[in-house]
Amino acid sequence: MLAEKYQAEIDQILKKFPPEEKRAAVLPLLYLAQREGGHITQTEVAEIAALLDLDATQVGGLIGFYTLLHDKPEGKIRVQICTDLPCALRGAETFAEELCENLGIKLGETTDDGFVTVEEVMCLAGCDRAPMFQVQEPTGIHYHEHQTLETALEIIEEYRKRESDA
Repeated sequence: MLAEKYQAEIDQILKKFPPEEKRAAVLPLLYLAQREGGHITQTEVAEIAALLDLDATQVGGLIGFYTLLHDKPEGKIRVQICTDLPCALRGAETFAEELCENLGIKLGETTDDGFVTVEEVMCLAGCDRAPMFQVQEPTGIHYHEHQTLETALEIIEEYRKRESDA
């Protein structure tokens, strides 16, 4: 339960909003719920909804809308490649396919070792620097621009090395 584990943080988040607008705390609370396990459970959705006097469907709908929120466990790192039209024109779709092929997966899948999930997303605000991707991992979000297959594989190996050294 979130309240048992993070009551002080929940209180701090809620203090930032007037009581009549506490529903505005939904995104910070979802991020808090996701922080440890990398995804948000249905139990956590229901708890956040109750805390904010919202319907669980309203809270859960945000998870599907925002690419930084996830409702199921996947890789320890998420490689999110922008394949929107401007990036596609700069080779992002081919880049994504080749990266997945080299990792032995398809877009949306996770490697057999459970380390990398590769997803396509729309717009990372770097069209002129495509192919590009962001990596979501426990310490934050990191952007990698002007990528080639080789540089992307090197970056993923660096993340693997950091994980094994930890």
